[in-house]
Amino acid sequence: MDWHAIALLGAFHGINPGMGWLFAVALGLQQGSARGVWRALPPIAAGHALSIGAVLAGAGLVRIVVPAGVLTLIVSALLTSMGLFRLWRHRHPQFGGMQVGVRDLVVWSFLMATAHGAGLMLLPFNCHDPALATNAPALDAIAAAVHTAAYFVVMTATAWLVYRRLGLSLLRTAWFDMDRVWAAALVVTGLVVLWK
Repeated sequence: MDWHAIALLGAFHGINPGMGWLFAVALGLQQGSARGVWRALPPIAAGHALSIGAVLAGAGLVRIVVPAGVLTLIVSALLTSMGLFRLWRHRHPQFGGMQVGVRDLVVWSFLMATAHGAGLMLLPFNCHDPALATNAPALDAIAAAVHTAAYFVVMTATAWLVYRRLGLSLLRTAWFDMDRVWAAALVVTGLVVLWK
């Protein structure tokens, strides 16, 4: 397990506005209160954790029947193709208004993390020594917890900074296309998997 990489990916996911902090800030501004921001962050983190956990659990089951070399090719192909698709078509779906509850935030975050390939990005760093195969589910759970903790800390700090200090006007003047950065990171991760 590469714990540093798993935590750093969590931080990277936490700073990405498409992974939740921007939604939390928007809810706070809509409600005119920082409480709106703080109430949104835990459900968003929970949805992210569920997505990561589902991918790690699914990969754990696949590892039982698919040889490691084939699994590496599958993960590389998924990451690279998802990244290329996001580079080619990087629009987000348009949904209704901002009247959302806790369940809506969890579902939204789960779908965004899944659609962005957040769990797939963890797979290359979440390799198990065959001698540790019996502990794989516990290691996967710890990896999801470490990743989500780093994600939550960075997402919370970013949301607070933008809501309290910088405001959304910063995003209008100093914005860069994080979706393209994210898509490129997926492609690079997919290609690195082949050389690992």
